[in-house]
Amino acid sequence: MTDWYMYNEIQKLKSMGFSKSRTADKLQINFRTVKRYWDMTPADYADAFKDLHRNMRNSTASRYEQEILAWLEQHPDLSSAQIYDWLYEKYQTPPVVAERTMRRYIAWLREQHAIPRQSGLRSYEAVQELPPAEQAQVDMGSIPLTRQDGARIKVFCFAMVLSHSRYKYAFWQDHPFTTAEFITAHQNAFAFFGGRPKQMVYDQDRVLAESENHGTSSTQKGSRLTRLLCILKFISAGERIRNPRAKLRPL
Repeated sequence: MTDWYMYNEIQKLKSMGFSKSRTADKLQINFRTVKRYWDMTPADYADAFKDLHRNMRNSTASRYEQEILAWLEQHPDLSSAQIYDWLYEKYQTPPVVAERTMRRYIAWLREQHAIPRQSGLRSYEAVQELPPAEQAQVDMGSIPLTRQDGARIKVFCFAMVLSHSRYKYAFWQDHPFTTAEFITAHQNAFAFFGGRPKQMVYDQDRVLAESENHGTSSTQKGSRLTRLLCILKFISAGERIRNPRAKLRPL
């Protein structure tokens, strides 16, 4: 749920004659968020705000509150997917709430305890030039677009880049990637390049974030990706995918 400040900004732009689409663009927020609060009165918003706090306090996720707060205070840049996986690893069983519920609860905790998500400083260093056919990098992303009729859509991308030549393959589609489509995208990229490299490098945070945002369990996605790499002989069975972002070259 958006805060009072954003609610007031939506109402201000509405009173100035801006459309819902223009308001979403100017505030850089989702169109559905604007639509939800467009006709809501301050009294209605106050009631919804109280209901949210009551629901969060009574949420099943509250049993993890102290652990989550301790992690957030120590690592403000943690994502909800990482916290969900840490809880999974600690208790050796999936948390008792869905990832979407956990994400909302963590966002609420951040707001209540003034712990904004901060991007940690990363150390980047030059890496040795890799020989041909040695390595490729995979990334995923999505962008919002406006069609000619004014409707807003989101398109999703899978990209693979050869580290030596910077030769790129990209595939766009109008819906989030399923695990099967993610695997097929690899196969199509290898066919496009005429072979496959010895090593693959993944921005796992991005892959898991895309998965989390569109309803696939990040743990499930990670395990399926691990099995895929085992099948393709990129890693040994039992080895976890690492996040070697510091060794990535610019795309």
